[in-house]
Amino acid sequence: MRRRSLLGGALAAALAGCAAPGDPEHDLRIMVPNPPGSGYDITARVLATALGDAGIARGVEVFNLPGAGGVVGLRRLAYEKGNDLLVMLMGLGLIGAEIAADAEVTLAGTTPIARLVQEPSIVVVRRDSPYGSLDELIEAWRADPAGVPAGGGSSVGGPDHLATMLLAEAAGLAPARVAYRRNDGGGDLLAAVLGREVAFAMSGLSEYADQITSGQLRALAVTSEQTVDQVPAPTVRSAGLDVVFNNWRGIVAPPGLAPAAAAELRATVAALDASAPWAAARSRFGWTAAHLSGDAFGAFMAEESARVAGVLRRLGLHRP
Repeated sequence: MRRRSLLGGALAAALAGCAAPGDPEHDLRIMVPNPPGSGYDITARVLATALGDAGIARGVEVFNLPGAGGVVGLRRLAYEKGNDLLVMLMGLGLIGAEIAADAEVTLAGTTPIARLVQEPSIVVVRRDSPYGSLDELIEAWRADPAGVPAGGGSSVGGPDHLATMLLAEAAGLAPARVAYRRNDGGGDLLAAVLGREVAFAMSGLSEYADQITSGQLRALAVTSEQTVDQVPAPTVRSAGLDVVFNNWRGIVAPPGLAPAAAAELRATVAALDASAPWAAARSRFGWTAAHLSGDAFGAFMAEESARVAGVLRRLGLHRP
């Protein structure tokens, strides 16, 4: 069954806080260009659940198409020109991946729907790590960069990689000296941390909130301006390192969408952003509301692409 219009009674009822008559069932699919357990994957599945709980859309399918840091999914999206039943969850990591890969297909060719949320990165270690604080970790890292490998769930230019390299730069370490070990998403990175393949990991707050709560991992610091309720850890800046970094996530659709179809998808996300289930999800995972829609989101992505390329050039990690 083809998706019913959200610009009619279902959306109006959702925005009014009333239950829509019947279930607004949809054939909408959300592609995650990373493996299960990644930040994108968590966000997409929580988003699909919140759409249903808010009465905006039920039966939204989430599927994974990982590869090349998200570039494989981006290529698939480009092939789906005009398909208004498919969207892709993406974010800062895909910006970096397309730059690092010099991808022919880029986000500039997609239909921007909306930015959803932002979140800080966290520095985590296993619970029996010898590093009890960020100061202790940085001291050991400076003394022996190769002997203190860092792990991340993103490729070069992705949020975990960028946050790690900015932390290294602030600590006085040349990026070329950093032993950064890229893992394919949060699940593989967790295994690397617990298996002692890396001394510490840089990840998004939402990916390891449960492991921190259970005591499986310890958070040494967060990269936000202020401390966050979900993580009992100081900010990186409070440890004397001038690093403030936030990741963000959003939704894009294939190229060539009819204006009415693009407007409908944007209205869906606007309804989600105003809903109680999505507000509860943001609180649980430590996400900050960052809704930005349509052309404004497209302009933001272009600015982020230029910013990330500039950071990578400054760090000597990307050539123009």
